[in-house]
Amino acid sequence: MRSSLEIFNIRTRRHRIVWQTDRLIEAPNWSPDGSYLLINSDGLLYRLPPDGSEEPRQIDTGFATRCNNDHGISPDGRFIMLCDKVEHGKTCMYILPAGGGTPVQVTENLPSYWHGWSPDGRFVSYCGIRDQIFDIYTISIEGGEERRLTFGEGRNDGPDWSADGAWIYFNSSRTGLMQIWRVSPDGRDLQQLTDDNFGNWFPHPSPKGDKVVLLSYDPDVFDHPRDLSVRLRLMDMDGGNLETLFELFGGQGTINVPNWSPDGDEFAYVRYFPATA
Repeated sequence: MRSSLEIFNIRTRRHRIVWQTDRLIEAPNWSPDGSYLLINSDGLLYRLPPDGSEEPRQIDTGFATRCNNDHGISPDGRFIMLCDKVEHGKTCMYILPAGGGTPVQVTENLPSYWHGWSPDGRFVSYCGIRDQIFDIYTISIEGGEERRLTFGEGRNDGPDWSADGAWIYFNSSRTGLMQIWRVSPDGRDLQQLTDDNFGNWFPHPSPKGDKVVLLSYDPDVFDHPRDLSVRLRLMDMDGGNLETLFELFGGQGTINVPNWSPDGDEFAYVRYFPATA
């Protein structure tokens, strides 16, 4: 096996395996109606039921055949936002019907890496690299002018919205190690939520509005590589009661994007096994 798509229940503290494969798969999203998980593999997107009763089915993404692990389903379940580099040679955000179709470009400035939907489905949050500076932006799903929320204070990445729309959670290296922060969608009231000896990435607020799941690396790890010993952790919305749920072999691809079940009791993730020649 190379990849194991799994689900963890934060109430029972139990894992279950959905699907295992010798392929490299990444970044599970959970559909708002709970009927399927969305993953990427080899530049394409697939959907499969969370009970593992069927094999993954490819989604028609048109010309977008170099999709990465930055993708997600709109709150009403009608659309998918994906990131692909076929058209421009740099990662660009596109929107298309959830059932598949022709991608429509959203971001003009590149590269842009999608990470979250606003609860009303009108806006998305993403990491944009502009002149080698990683910052947090939002934009309407119809495109137009992007709104910049951070301004080069270290590397800023992984922005995901809280269920009430009041906060955008993200990770930033502005104090040294990557830590979790949050900011209001208008760019005000910046708050640091974690301050420990781990590299903390990809905070995803629960749809219940009570918890945030995140990925933590050892302090000597730069960026967010794959195939390392990492830990999945859980905290309150204000950063309190931070706990390690479990350790695993993972990293890049494990929880890059929103991954909670609609009821907020479970989240999906990918565990890896060492690559073989």
